[in-house]
This record gives sequence, C-alpha cells and structure tokens, in this order.
Amino acid sequence: MLENRIKYRHLQCFLEVTRQGSVGRAADVLALTQPAVSKKLKELEEMLGVRLLERNKKGVELTQFGEVFLKYAGASVAALREGTDSIAQAQQKGKTSLSVGVLPTVATSILPTAVLRFRQSGIDATLNLVSGPNSLLVSQLRVGELDLVVGRLAEPENMSGLSFQHLYSERITFVVRPGHPLLQKPMLDVKDISQYTVIYPPKASLIAPAVERFLLAQGFGALPDRIETISDSFGKEYIRQTDAIWVISRGVVAREIKDNIFIELPLDTKETLGPVGLTTRADTIPSPVMQMFMNAVRDTAEANHAN
Repeated sequence: MLENRIKYRHLQCFLEVTRQGSVGRAADVLALTQPAVSKKLKELEEMLGVRLLERNKKGVELTQFGEVFLKYAGASVAALREGTDSIAQAQQKGKTSLSVGVLPTVATSILPTAVLRFRQSGIDATLNLVSGPNSLLVSQLRVGELDLVVGRLAEPENMSGLSFQHLYSERITFVVRPGHPLLQKPMLDVKDISQYTVIYPPKASLIAPAVERFLLAQGFGALPDRIETISDSFGKEYIRQTDAIWVISRGVVAREIKDNIFIELPLDTKETLGPVGLTTRADTIPSPVMQMFMNAVRDTAEANHAN
C-alpha cells in the first residue's frame, strides 16, 4: 500500500521545503545535504504520481496537488509525534512532558513567573524549554518537535498551518549604560546613534524589519558600525562595558530598565509595536497540560500589562 511506503523523512523534507521555499535552506534546517532532501522529494512525488512542488529561479512553490497534500502531511507528522509522546508518557508512570519554544522577548519578562504559576498548580509534568531563532522554533513547531512557541508573531509567510493567540504588544527600544554620552544631550536625534557602535538584530530575526522601517522613516539607512547578534547575554554584557547602543525588544531588558541598570534613549518607537503571543499548530487541539500552561502564560501577561 502507498501509505506504507511513505516515511517520516519524506514528510519532514516536504514540510520544511514548503516552509522555507528553498531546498537549500530546508537542508540547512534539517542538517541534511541538498541532494538528500531533493532525493526524498523525488521519491515522494514518484510514490504519489504527481508533482507537489514546482522549481523556479526564486526557489520552489506548491502545485495544486501540493496544496492539498500539505494539509494532511502536517497533520500526519503532528499526530505521529503525539502518538510517540503518549507512549513515552505512559512509560513514565503518568508523567507528561511539554516542549515549549521560547523567544528572548518573553524569556526574562513573563516566562519565569508563568512557569512558577504552572508548577504551583500541581501538574505532574516535565517542561522542556527550548530557545533559538524564531525560524528554527517555528519549524520545530510545524513538524511536532515543539508543542508551543511563546514570543513575537512570525512573518505572515511563515504562519501557514499555525495559529496565533495575541497576549500583548511590545515595542523596540534603544538602551545604553547609565552615564552614556547621549543621555546628556538636551535634544536627542535618532541620527546621533550613528556615532556609536550599535548592537543590531540580524536580518533573520523577527524585529529586524521593524527596526529597518523605523530607521528609514527617520531619514537614514544602514548603520556604519554595528554588531548583529540575537544573543541577549552578549548584548547585556557588552553595553555594560562600552558606549554601544542596543536595539532590542523591550521585554528582553524590561527588568534592567526598571532597576536602572540600562537606560532607554528618549526616542519615540511606538511605530515598532509588534504582537507577542502563543503560536500553536492549527490542526491540533491543546492537551489539558498544554492548556493549563497557556493559561499560566496568559494570566502572567495580563497581570504584567494591566493598566
């Protein structure tokens, strides 16, 4: 039978190539070679007897058959993961596990309190908290390696097959160490930051487009001296030791701002507001454990952003 010949790796390669729009990028995410991914796609199309993807200069696009197959492939991989998880949980004498992707914007702001709320509920569950770039976490969520991602809303093209629940909106901020020279200026202009090293979000990060739009609206483009990184630990330590300026989601440094460890430059960045929330697979119903964890995150976010 056809379904007995289709294997997990066929579906995984198809789903990742669909999400990335490129065999090369999918191969990087899956830690495979491009020929290996291409081979799995060819085998899958030969087994189904139809073309699922069209190759062009821009990458790959779904055919009409591919659009139909995508829905069921995603559901199948998610169901397989849920099935293996249920066996593992049964072997652990009633213990359950929950794998959550965590973006920096919530890792130090709402998540610690949310985890405390969840654990105080008495649920016998193991939490696996995974950090990393949004593209990787969303990819892992899509194929069932994660149950939930907490953080900023992904770009629209990456939300196919996923569902987002809004918690609050968060802006980008420019922070420096106390005593920074720019804090002495009576009338700060955004262009003044070009005189200093700027710790800047990489192009692949969620906030990069918003930062670029903000700077362009202020009349200048690329910053001449910048360090691109998603490492919040590096950013926090580097601006403590230097006159660098850090462009970052406010949630990442909210505690340091409150404690006057870092100071926000007086810039109006409200146009960079972006939604933060819970991202799940649209084709699955949250388990009771997952629902309780989501409720803990939601309650924490509401308490933190009340009034």
